[in-house]
Parts: sequence; structure tokens; C-alpha cells
Amino acid sequence: MPDQSIPQARTSDSPVREPASSGSVQGVSRRALLGTAGATGLVLGAAGGAVGYASAPARATPLTAVGNGRAMFHGKHQPGITEGLQARGHLVAFDLAAGAGRKEAAALLRRWSATAERLMAGEAAPHDDTDVARNAGPSSLTVTFGFGHSFFARTGLEKQRPGALDPLPDFSSDHLDRTRSDGDLWVQIGADDALVAFHALRAVQKDAGGAARVRWQMNGFNRTPGATAHPMTARNLMGQLDGTRNPKPAEPDFDERIFVPSSGQPAWMANGSYAVVRRIRMLLDDWEKLSLPAQEAVIGRRKADGAPLSGGTETTPMDLEKADAEGTYVVPVNAHARITRPDRNGGAAMLRRPFSYHDGIDADGTPDAGLLFVCWQADPLRGFVPVQRKLDRGDALSQFIRHESSGLFAVPGGAAEGEYVGQRLLEG
Repeated sequence: MPDQSIPQARTSDSPVREPASSGSVQGVSRRALLGTAGATGLVLGAAGGAVGYASAPARATPLTAVGNGRAMFHGKHQPGITEGLQARGHLVAFDLAAGAGRKEAAALLRRWSATAERLMAGEAAPHDDTDVARNAGPSSLTVTFGFGHSFFARTGLEKQRPGALDPLPDFSSDHLDRTRSDGDLWVQIGADDALVAFHALRAVQKDAGGAARVRWQMNGFNRTPGATAHPMTARNLMGQLDGTRNPKPAEPDFDERIFVPSSGQPAWMANGSYAVVRRIRMLLDDWEKLSLPAQEAVIGRRKADGAPLSGGTETTPMDLEKADAEGTYVVPVNAHARITRPDRNGGAAMLRRPFSYHDGIDADGTPDAGLLFVCWQADPLRGFVPVQRKLDRGDALSQFIRHESSGLFAVPGGAAEGEYVGQRLLEG
């Protein structure tokens, strides 16, 4: 898992969460008054401001850097794909209600889009707001919407279903709970504040009304931005740095690998992406029995700093041919980092943007914990599938994890001003 995950280093194309400017007027920074941080992907608040549901009075206490973060709802791509890791996440799938079809789905996506736009700006929900997020800023909230394979038959849109949305093949490591897999509709919610994230989850659920019902829902978390002395690659629940080789938005072929081109087919998926969602349980009791060298051999990287076992720092290219005095590869042939390398998988790459999860302790004392794996690619048959097939054939990590649920969703491009997500599909 660690070698193709979330980029932590910010690029010129990545949203940045910044603290309030040191320059202030009457004790309040200009940025706090505007309720935003300036960077690509972050936008200035509209006239009247929306921080904490209202514009900040002149002598209000400014929000912290966590509350100030704001992502755009409207844009070329949906939010929640290229933004950095968020501290709290909710993944939820819905099935359309009996009798609901294209008309009801369009009305639902219209409601969801209006709600997401307001909440991402730090405003109250359009109706029946619960006040859960009152006094908080946007907190880098993102809300992302996708369509499952079954959605198209339910709405009479089979001819618009992308070939890339064909069901994933079976893998030997799968132990899937079908009741917690797939779904007509999928929503990803992320924020840097737990109450802001829950507020959005509750609003989305209430908006569904009688049009759709929850099929499954999962909760996740990551390290809170600012918890470390300087930005660094995140760690997963195995203690490994997880994200060293993730594609970076600044790379010239990033869009080609992650997003459907503007000329792609079907046309409604232009600038969209495909999300593979997997609940991967980590068998932590077994993992933690391994010695440190044994854990590092499973991954192929040092646990302390993520450097390859072949030497160097975290970003040093891995030397797959380096051997010790006995002629044994220093990066084992079945090491996870070796097997998942794009150059070992026909160039296959995916943007991984996961959340960790912990759902309590089983009766035998085993933690139900692991990774809510979410990866993005222009085509899952060229991204996730070849890598997972390769892992199935001999990854050292496979004996310490179990894939328990799975889903594949078509996530259309971002909504333009005045549009709702999926409008080109549902009204095209």
C-alpha cells in the first residue's frame, strides 16, 4: 500500500492550507476576514463572507489555519481528488428508492450540489440546518459525487454507461461483503474538522429524502494538518509512510493518467475520473508480531523515513538490482514497493487518496482497523486492475491484509457555475 498514495508535498496545482496572514487589522488578519487562504484551488469568500455562517465582525477572533481552508465546488474537476489528505472522511453509497428513476435522480443531484456548494463555503445548509458546524470555517471540506454500474439501468441510461465502469474482476485476496460493496450513487466527504465532516454527511443523508436510501457508510481519518513540525508523507496504521510514489499534479502526464480527457467518451465524463473504493482490513496483531527488519522487508522501505532498502532518502529512486554480499536483492522480489512500481506494471498508475479507519475491537480482541482505500484513474483497467492482479500473484503484504468490500464509481467532471454535478448525463 505505501508506494502509490497521497502526495503530501504541495505543488502549484494543489490546494494549500495556510494560517492566517501575520499582517492584521485590529487583531484580525485580512485572510480571516475573507475566510480563506490564497492558493490555486482556494477561493476568496463572496461578498458578505461565509466563515462560521456569517462574515466575521471587525474584532472577532480569527479562525485557525484548519478552519480557514476552503476548496472550490465549481471547477474543471470535482473537489476531493487532488486536494491533500483531510483529517476526517466519510464514504457513503446510496441505492435509488423503488420507483425512483432519472427524474428523481436529477432532482437529488441538484439538491446535493446546492448543499455541497454552501457547506464547502462554510455556510449553513440550504434548509433545516442542524447547527453542528456553526462557528467553524469551511475546514477544507470537499464533497464528491459518483455513479455506480447499477445506476444506469435504474435510470434508463444504459447507453450512457462507460465501458470503464464494467465490474472489477475477482481477485484471490477478496473476501467481499456484498452488502458493503457497490451502490447506485457514491458520496465522498472529507474535512479537517470532524464536526464539519459529520455536518456534511448528515445534510447529504437528509437531502436524499425518499429518492435514495443508504446502502453502506464508512468513516475514516488521517493525521490533522499541522500535527507534525513540517509537512511530511502520512503514515498508515501499520506505521509505514504511505504516499511516496503517488503521481503529482505537477507531472506533465498527471491529467492523462488520472482524468478522462475533455474529448473522451462518453462525453458526460469529460474531465472526470474513476474511483475504486476498497475497505482493506489490516491484520495488525499479525503485523505487529514481525520484527522491524521483517516489516521493512515486506514493504521494501525503511519504516522510520520511507527510504528504499537500497539506500538514500524517501525520494531516492529504488535500485531494484542492488544485492548484498550473498547476492540477495536488498529489496526482496516480493516486496510491496517493488511489485507496485508503475514501471513494473506497464506504466499503470493511480492517485491514491485513502483514509484510515478503526471500527472497534472484535470479541476476540482483534482490532477492526485498516484502510479505506480510494484511488483515482482515467481508466481502472489501466490503473487499479493490472496492479492488483500483480499483487495477487505474490505480494508479501497480502498475508497481512484482507479486502472486505469494493466499489467502482464513475465520477464526472466538475460542475460549472449554475450547473449541478451529473447534469450533462441526466439532462443530456
